[in-house]
Amino acid sequence: MALELKVYPDLCHGCGNCVVACPVNASNNPDVAGGKGPTEDNKLVIIVEDGTVTILNPELCEKCGTCVESCPVDAIRLEESK
Repeated sequence: MALELKVYPDLCHGCGNCVVACPVNASNNPDVAGGKGPTEDNKLVIIVEDGTVTILNPELCEKCGTCVESCPVDAIRLEESK
């Protein structure tokens, strides 16, 4: 089974740690990598939108788990897809 990125919005408080930590986001948008915060961009995997993390482009996710490790409230996880 493949892994997929899953966000639990009831846990997420929109800190953006995962957005900045994501290596795909960092390589595709220097502003995000520099800690200037999430932006809407079609080359980003995840963004903060309306106070919670949104998976923007799941097909770009490398399933590395960096975003999961950066989340202080365990609101983002890599889980087996069904």
